[in-house]
Amino acid sequence: MTAPAPGPAPLRIGNASGFYGDRFDAVREMLTGGPLDVLTGDYLAELTMLILGRSRLKDPEKGYATTFLRQLEEGLGLAQERGVKIVANAGGLNPAGLADAVRKLAAKVGVPVAVAHVEGDSLPVPDGFLTANAYLGGAGIAACLRAGADIVVTGRVTDAALVTGPAAAHFGWGPDDLDALAGAVVAGHVLECGTQATGGNYAFFGDHDPGLLRRPGFPLAEIHADGSSVITKHGGTGGVVDLGTVTAQLLYETGGARYAGPDVTARLDTVRLTPDGPDRVRVDGVRGEAPPPTLKAGLTRLGGWRNEVVFVLTGLEIEAKSRLVQAQFADTLERSGVRPPAEARWELIRTDRPDADTEERASALLRLTVRDQDAEAVGRAVSSAAVELALGSYPGFHVTAPPGKGAPYGVFEAIHVPAGEVEHLAVLPDGRREIIEPPTHTQELAEVDEPPLPEPYPSGPTRRAPLGLVAGARSGDKGGDANVGVWVRDDAAWRWLAHELTVERFKELLPETADLTVVRHVLPNLRALNFTVHGLLGEGVASQARFDPQAKAVGEWLRSRWLPIPVALLEGTAPVPEVTV
Repeated sequence: MTAPAPGPAPLRIGNASGFYGDRFDAVREMLTGGPLDVLTGDYLAELTMLILGRSRLKDPEKGYATTFLRQLEEGLGLAQERGVKIVANAGGLNPAGLADAVRKLAAKVGVPVAVAHVEGDSLPVPDGFLTANAYLGGAGIAACLRAGADIVVTGRVTDAALVTGPAAAHFGWGPDDLDALAGAVVAGHVLECGTQATGGNYAFFGDHDPGLLRRPGFPLAEIHADGSSVITKHGGTGGVVDLGTVTAQLLYETGGARYAGPDVTARLDTVRLTPDGPDRVRVDGVRGEAPPPTLKAGLTRLGGWRNEVVFVLTGLEIEAKSRLVQAQFADTLERSGVRPPAEARWELIRTDRPDADTEERASALLRLTVRDQDAEAVGRAVSSAAVELALGSYPGFHVTAPPGKGAPYGVFEAIHVPAGEVEHLAVLPDGRREIIEPPTHTQELAEVDEPPLPEPYPSGPTRRAPLGLVAGARSGDKGGDANVGVWVRDDAAWRWLAHELTVERFKELLPETADLTVVRHVLPNLRALNFTVHGLLGEGVASQARFDPQAKAVGEWLRSRWLPIPVALLEGTAPVPEVTV
């Protein structure tokens, strides 16, 4: 076991929100569940900026996460009693507005607090776009805390900045303390998605007591002066913190060995994870490099309009029923004289089973998704064409819900802007505005050489079985790309996985990726492979062009695929019968 890093007492930083809409009472749980120094909340996903942008169009005074204010009605007093600082990116598109709202709330509930905010992430919005925001680092947060802030709200910062800022303020780190900053970035990345680090959405959930996973507690990191940390949770809360849950979250929405941010580029290939007791995992060894000279920025725009109809096909001749209704729908649109939608996508989802004992298990779903720049093209014309078929189509015709009039969808685009062109500002509790200078030392981002692979696993008998019997996975979205992290739990399985799961094998197992660019990254310290699938999600989550628009379940799809696995690696796993439909 690695000895704790020497120096001052660790800084205990917790998380109470992984997205806008996360568990409302998490703030109270974290403030009352055990010792804590800083409580963070991440409210800003890529899609959230679009949602806030539309909110601001209706009310220019809004544009921030209003849930955060309601959580603070009770949380302000609890935090003050316990001496806990609160740092959240709930400011969204209007951090100054949220800071003012927090001050008004504090006066209303009678809790005197010093409030600061960080701004400057907002960029000039190009024609045709709704929002444009750069991802800032943690230096502005650190400046606010050094000036005595009890609460700091920000706009668009990196998720990890919510941790690097408080850690830098507490330990006195400067921009050249790259290894320490990199360690805090890794801790921040583990914390940012809340209960995903404590057993939520976990591939090997079946290994744990279901009672523990019913309501996982939120995570916290004990950060040391050298940037090393211990990931844990409050005692008595649900969930699990172990090597697997931390590994899974480390791989989530990352790519190669270099994890770039505005404060530092963290080398994920240097991360060491070791057990540190029940529900405790030590993270150390992280090396940092100078950040790139540019900042990532996110642009959102309204992409057009979409609609969806889901037809239910039951019993026999599913494929023939599907062909019939598709042909009828096209014919009905043509006869109506209405221009068909610019994009129409049909997906037949074979959820049916032969000789099924319930009607639902005897049924398949045929999903029609249409998109167009014109709301009328996906609205009444599509709905009417679907409804008109009700009595003249396949036997058993019905749909899961009445067709609607269509809804707008959004598009997220990522660009990079020179860091020196973005004015990063810390607005301190007394109103002073402190300019945060960009790092003076930067380094262009480049791929690392692929590390040597372990010795291949010895040849021997194999058995066809699902990959998930020996490998875990977690997947997610980055704009139009998907990330799929795959890991194993011992060196023997790593020797097999590193050689077996090539890009070619990945594409073979997931045919939907066959014509896309797939990049494999090798992370031996984590016994992990991280795949980036470019273009899988089209224009991104907000466009909802795909059945699983955020690629949340791509990793589970991969784990469900069968391939020859060495029999020795399958020892102790339950046999899974291969089912043919």
